[in-house]
This record gives sequence, C-alpha cells and structure tokens, in this order.
Amino acid sequence: SFSSTMTMPSSSTTTTVAAIAAGCSLLAYGASRLSKSPPQEPSLTDIDDEIDTDDCISPDDVVAIFDKLFIAMQQVVMQLSQQVQQIQMAGQVIPEKQLRQLLKGEFERALTQCQAQVFEDNDVDADCLEEATWEFMESPDVYPKVKRAVERFQKLYDSISGEETVGWTPKKGSSSTDREDGASDGAKKDLSPDELIKAATLYFDAITEKMVELAKSWKAQGKDLTNPTVAKQYHIEASTDANEAGEEKMMKEMGIKMSDFRSAVDKHSRLPAVGQTLGMLQIKQQQELMAAGVPMM
Repeated sequence: SFSSTMTMPSSSTTTTVAAIAAGCSLLAYGASRLSKSPPQEPSLTDIDDEIDTDDCISPDDVVAIFDKLFIAMQQVVMQLSQQVQQIQMAGQVIPEKQLRQLLKGEFERALTQCQAQVFEDNDVDADCLEEATWEFMESPDVYPKVKRAVERFQKLYDSISGEETVGWTPKKGSSSTDREDGASDGAKKDLSPDELIKAATLYFDAITEKMVELAKSWKAQGKDLTNPTVAKQYHIEASTDANEAGEEKMMKEMGIKMSDFRSAVDKHSRLPAVGQTLGMLQIKQQQELMAAGVPMM
C-alpha cells in the first residue's frame, strides 16, 4: 500500500544517507549540497580515456538498479510504518525527535545492505553509477525513464527524511527546495485536523482510483497481475502514477503541497480522531484494491 509512506513522521535534520557508508552519496540525492565543498565535476575527456565503452553504464542499467532499490526499500518503509502504528496503538509515546532518528537510522541501515547487494548483482561500481546517473539526469527529456526512476526513489527517501530532494542534481541544485521553502509557490500551509482529514480522504481516494485504473489497463493488455514479476513491475509504475494523482488532487482541491500534508500528519496523527480516520482510510483503500484485483505487496 502506497498509503503507508504518508504515515511516516518527517524530519528536518541534515543527516544524509551518504554518511552511512562509501558509495551512498548516490542515494542521498543531494548529500553534497549539505556538505561544505561543492561536488567535483568529472571531465568527459578523462572519462573517455579511462572507461572502455563496453563497460559504460547505460540508462537502462540505471533504471533497473533504481527499480530494484525502490522495491526493496518500499518494503522497509512499509515495515517501519507498521511498527510505528503498533507502538502507537499500544499507547506508547516516543518523543518525536527520537522517533525520527530511529526511523531514519533504520532506513539508512537497510539501504546500506540493500544497495551493496544490488550493486554487486548488477556488477557496477558506485562511483561510476553516480556519475552516469547525474549525467543522464542533466538531460531529463532525453532520458525520461531515468528521471522517473530516480525521482520515484527520491520521494520514498523524502517520506522518511522529510527532506525535499526531488529535482536536485549537482549542477543545478534543488529547484524543489526553493519551491518548498516558499520562494515561488507561497508560504508553508499549516493544516488543521479537519483540513488534514479532508486532504487525506482526497489523497487516498485519488491513489485508489489511479491504481484500479492502471490495473484494469494492464489486464486489458493481457498482463497477468498474479504473476509475481508482473505484479512487481505494476507496483513500480503505480507508485509514481498513483502518488502523483494524490498530490495533484490535494493541490487542485485544497492548494496543499505534499510537504504540508506530511507536516500535518506528523503534527496531528496522535489525535484519536485523526489517527482513527487515517487508519480507516487505509483499510478502506486495501479493501477496494483487493476487490479490484490489485496485487498486494
């Protein structure tokens, strides 16, 4: 369920995935903007001299690697979300700052293990993969699949960290951060509990509708969603389309950005009325998806 990511407490800390282990800078999506020294741009001439063309990383390689990481880490996010919900249902209260640190630490620990295996399975060097990824991301119109795969993972990372990393590259910096800070799209919106419930209802309904629509489309094309491989690919694609639909719905109907929504969930989810409503929305979503034959993760 893609709804599980929205229940995650957000974080404004500047701890990055890159600090965990060598090679993680690729997955931090902007770790270098938090460091004192700017990233060193590799010389294309040097790369041509040092790398055999047969060893070059293709756009398809980048997409495949990020898709594998996304699937694996989405499961981690879901597990963490369930653990948090169980703790809260048991009446235990973990201080918000401590909870954020725990969640982010668990995500980073799992990512360190996961990416090492994925890099090994795909026979890639972390530094070379990073260089290739940023090069492709500088031309999103030429490599739209790379952009889609990278930003999909960025959003998953953002759901844990609370940071706004989508759109960042070493060369251009983060236009998204500027927008989220209110530079062009207005100041941050503080939602009341009632506004949050209304926004959550819009968000869940839009996600469910898009996922059912996509499932019907795939079935009409003769794709077997009971096939584990097909189901996995479905969830990769649906995660982008459905969450975009949810975000667009909130923006269109209420003028709410995803960062505002996450902050409101973080602030109000402990209120019984809000917590119960969010829980019921998730159950309703799962029932509707199952009834429509949408494969569960």
